[in-house]
Amino acid sequence: MDLTRRAFALSSAALAASPATATPRAKPIVIAHRGSSGERPEHTAMAYRLAVEEGADFIEPDLVLSKDGHLVVRHENEIAGTTDVAGRPEFAARKATKVIDGERIEGWFTEDFTLAELKTLRARERLPQLRPASARFDGQEAIPTFQEVVALAKAESARTGRAIGVYPEMKHPAYFASVGLPIEARLAQALKDAGLDAEDAPVFVQCFEVEPLKTFKTLSKARRVQLVGAQTPGMVDAEGLKQIASYAHGVGPDWSLVIPTAGGALGAPTPLVSQARALGLEVHPWTVRAENRFLPAMLRSADDPAAHGDAGAVLKALYAAGVTGVFSDFPGLAVRARG
Repeated sequence: MDLTRRAFALSSAALAASPATATPRAKPIVIAHRGSSGERPEHTAMAYRLAVEEGADFIEPDLVLSKDGHLVVRHENEIAGTTDVAGRPEFAARKATKVIDGERIEGWFTEDFTLAELKTLRARERLPQLRPASARFDGQEAIPTFQEVVALAKAESARTGRAIGVYPEMKHPAYFASVGLPIEARLAQALKDAGLDAEDAPVFVQCFEVEPLKTFKTLSKARRVQLVGAQTPGMVDAEGLKQIASYAHGVGPDWSLVIPTAGGALGAPTPLVSQARALGLEVHPWTVRAENRFLPAMLRSADDPAAHGDAGAVLKALYAAGVTGVFSDFPGLAVRARG
């Protein structure tokens, strides 16, 4: 067993222990959401490396597919917002309008480009008005493949002497299957090739869609996490959690499903964490961001949506509620709040 797997197996065993037997209980993991995406353009090598420097335990790549079937790392398959594709005259004719998960979207899509073509593009900050400091790094890096992110995590594990895991999300798998590019088997094979096809491997596979996770269960031993949005709270009621426990190892709810924000303030925790943990599920809420734009009114520092408010209060409330991990665009902040 290599350094990454050995270190991760020890921490994973502690995390899996029940609250009554874990002595001491393992700290919640910090998941760098698209890397340190509050400080560098998301899904770039520099964002992932900064996240590791800031103490993240996992780095998160969102996975979409190229025309020739390669797993590439972008938040969405529409890439005008995160690359320079719209300004590239050689690709002007690729602009298209598609319906993805019921939403009509205009732009440029990864499935219309080969990997070689995607590699000519350069990444840029998706939210430049909120994150101008990050936008200064626009144009410096290419779109990474999933294999490159895994290699980065392994290299950083060896460099730092601590296990750096990967936490890939299958994006729009039903849509990709509909255009002849199913993602589940490709990801399962990539994990096998990387030596990560094991329940104690430093990897979680996440998805909002249920059936792809169930399919993935038949293809890989890697742990699975069901993502749940704030608009579907029924998925994480007592019965919904039982259903999730039948095919997944964990649940990733919008953080407001753990700590409600009625009236613009943080409320008392919901039963979600205790109910999920009683079923043996990990609980990894998403996504804590520092900007006022993403915080409840009582935690904002000013009227400026780009200014940072008290995101630490959200993180501390989540940790106090008993979550076993948390996603953040600012992993350094999440590490400091964890203590």
